[in-house]
Amino acid sequence: MRVSESTLFRSLLFVPSHDLRFMGSASRVNADILLLDLEDSVQPSTAKAVGRDNIVNWVSQGKFESKTLFVRINDRESGHLLKDLEALTIPGIAGFMYPKSYTGKDVYFIDKLLETIEFEKGLPVGTFSLIPLIETSEAVHNALEICQAASRTVAVAFGSEDFVADLEGIHDREHNSLFNPRALIAMAARAAKIIPIDTVHINIHDLEDLEVNLKLSKDLGFEGMLVLHPKELPLVHQYYSPTESEVNAASEIVAAFEEAKLQNKGVVIVNGRFIGPPIVRAAQKTLNKHRLISSNKVRE
Repeated sequence: MRVSESTLFRSLLFVPSHDLRFMGSASRVNADILLLDLEDSVQPSTAKAVGRDNIVNWVSQGKFESKTLFVRINDRESGHLLKDLEALTIPGIAGFMYPKSYTGKDVYFIDKLLETIEFEKGLPVGTFSLIPLIETSEAVHNALEICQAASRTVAVAFGSEDFVADLEGIHDREHNSLFNPRALIAMAARAAKIIPIDTVHINIHDLEDLEVNLKLSKDLGFEGMLVLHPKELPLVHQYYSPTESEVNAASEIVAAFEEAKLQNKGVVIVNGRFIGPPIVRAAQKTLNKHRLISSNKVRE
């Protein structure tokens, strides 16, 4: 399934592609996007060929029917990148997550490589979408140019564990060390009009800590999260979906503003709150998101 305006990015679930047990369980979960992995989780290196074959076989057999599929490919220095792209630029794959994006030049490189392969295979340019993965201090400082380097880029994601290792810092319990990079990445994505995807939550059995992370993530402007385990999905979807009270408030704001326009008023007060165009735009986005999620539930 290709990326479209109806594609949700609340959850991107990593699936080690060389392990058929994980592939099988992933086909039955309701993650918005299945992120079929060929990079870090696929070891040893010889298993990457197995992962590629598994993805091709499962996609061609329709085992991921109705699922939105991205593949995390290997980086340009791995020796596997071209093999990954030549094998997996196939119908059924929506796009690719590109790891170790240090600068906009890295994203430009993968964009042009995909463009060449699309041309050689007789596919429209831009068939495959792209999600750069920001994992280093350098990349955080170059976040905006990474987000703007290719028109096929639909989202950007943060890889916190590689970032902390590169920083030689500490991933503290309160997640203070990640606040600044998360905020910078979210702002860069919004400035580039693409979707910001937050980092994984590595303590998969600590759902209380996951909830703390999700509250902050939503406040920072993230629209989704990289997910390691299906047990995290209910909370992830809950926090990246508008609540009933948010939907009701947004409906009231939009209705009041439309009424004010009929009376040639540019602003309106709702429940003692001054409502201007920026707040109305935010309310309209909330309602659009709610409609999109509701329509996806109907299709499921």
